[in-house]
Order: sequence, then C-alpha cells, then structure tokens
Amino acid sequence: MVQELTHRYTHVEAGLVENVVIRRTTDTDAYPSGWKYTLHLGTLQDLTLIRYDNAHEDTKGHELHTAAGDADVEFPGMEELIVEFWASADEYWDTIGGNPPRPY
Repeated sequence: MVQELTHRYTHVEAGLVENVVIRRTTDTDAYPSGWKYTLHLGTLQDLTLIRYDNAHEDTKGHELHTAAGDADVEFPGMEELIVEFWASADEYWDTIGGNPPRPY
C-alpha cells in the first residue's frame, strides 16, 4: 500500500487543538475514495468537538464525530470536505480569537 502525505499540521492554542492529516493512498480495498484522512478539532482535555475521518472506510464509510455523537456522512471530495471542516472549526476559533495556520 502506497500512501503519499499531502497535508499535515497540528495547531494548539487557547485550550484547543486542530490536527489535520491527509494522505493519498493506492489501497482502494481499505480506502475506496483513494484518501486516508483525519480532520480533528478538540480540546486539550481530550474532548472531540469536530472530527471527520475514514479510519474504517471499507466497513463504516466516512464519519463525522462531535461531542454530541457520531454520524455517517457522504464524501463530497477531499477539497470540499476540508473546506467544510475549516468552516465548522472556525466557529470555535473565532470565539476564542484563535488563528490556525491554513493554506487558504
């Protein structure tokens, strides 16, 4: 299985942590989308606020984890998903005046 890291960063500020890992993969049996990813925003106390991932894409698909619970989500494409994640995460960052480094 070949995995090419396309984007990775971790930003910690004011009690929040944003961790993004995106890899292109050729293992289409485990990752039919061709991507392996985790887009996470949480607290330093280990509370997940928002996390998109496909850790079990072959059996569970794409998932959204929040403090309120988990849900299956459609995969709109990697670019669309990261934009959606950043928009949701910005609601939290704006509240505390945070400024995570992002390439947009």
